[in-house]
Amino acid sequence: MKVVVLSNDFRVYWKGRLTFLRSFLLEKKIELYAVELFGKGSPYAFDTYNNTNTWWACLFPNSEARELSKTSIESSLNDMLDNICPDIVIASPITFFAGALGLRWVKHNRKKIVFFDDAKPLSQFKRNFLVRAVRDMLTKQADALWLPSKDYDNAYPKLSKKDIVFFYGYNCVDNDRFKRDEVNAIDHHVIICVARLVPIKNIKRLLRAWKLVEQTDTKYRLLIIGDGPDKEDLLKLSLEVALKRVTFSGAISNEEISDYYDSSDALVLPSLSETWGLVINEAMASGLPVLLSNRVNAAQTLLNEGYNGFSFDPFNVADIAETLISYIRLSSSQKRSMSAQSIQIINNMSYEQMGIQLADALPKIMYKKFRRPGTLAAAAITLWDGKHDTSAWDKLSV
Repeated sequence: MKVVVLSNDFRVYWKGRLTFLRSFLLEKKIELYAVELFGKGSPYAFDTYNNTNTWWACLFPNSEARELSKTSIESSLNDMLDNICPDIVIASPITFFAGALGLRWVKHNRKKIVFFDDAKPLSQFKRNFLVRAVRDMLTKQADALWLPSKDYDNAYPKLSKKDIVFFYGYNCVDNDRFKRDEVNAIDHHVIICVARLVPIKNIKRLLRAWKLVEQTDTKYRLLIIGDGPDKEDLLKLSLEVALKRVTFSGAISNEEISDYYDSSDALVLPSLSETWGLVINEAMASGLPVLLSNRVNAAQTLLNEGYNGFSFDPFNVADIAETLISYIRLSSSQKRSMSAQSIQIINNMSYEQMGIQLADALPKIMYKKFRRPGTLAAAAITLWDGKHDTSAWDKLSV
């Protein structure tokens, strides 16, 4: 069996996943290939394209989508897929070029397609009725959906599990990278926030909440790791409200970030919206309790309220502050108990579990009967090419 994982680009977390899955599936006589469309234009521009694997191709390594015609993108992708001739294509959502063009190739060649998606379209994205209807119609053409967790099932109420295979677990990190032989003592008096400095991450409210924390606690420090267009405004705000124990460390490399988790006591993520939030996986693998916005999707799966952390309303500064203070005031033994709970929970979202669930799903998908699209769906597949604009990722979309 041949499988292609297809996306507009593979940055940051996908690199480790794909490398693991390639080896894991080869042991089961399944050949996995990775195809990304663009080497530039990713929201994670700091992570540049640098792949050298023969089983992993980038069609336009020196270009971003807006620099290319849709015809040239589709022609190059079709040539690549024709050459590999996969039995199953696993593609990013139908919204993007990879998903739309991948679906078109699959239906033309009578192959199978899986969409992976960590958004919850009903609650996170405002679309008019017609756009939602077309999106739903195209998504129904999938043979399977690969979602982060079962919590996402409710985001697809119109899809029947009788027709579409649902499976889970791809939103994982390399947990072993963050584990240490020595247990984190959780006595550093540091709460860490790892986020791009953009509006949707809600750092301004976090800083205002931290002012309330400083008025009640004289020890804890807030460490903010990340960079972005809001950096100067956030530094100004920190000065305006006279924060004394906030440090902006800028962007940190993937190789160094685990050391920062090891020197912290908890992670706070105040995002106004988050399709998942993989820094939560990293922090929990490092043994950190988590203090999470209730608009972070991962919180529904990874946060056990009161056992490995707390949630809060990200629009309410007082609630953010109260949650931070509640954690700070826990006893040392309670904090260490939360640390242990985080590790136990995140062990169920590992590379190994991802591989097992994918390997189990692929034969089920392979032996499904080919689903020919109806007249309207066929027309939509022909007309819809996908898009490339990801600027809205940094803005509130709920």
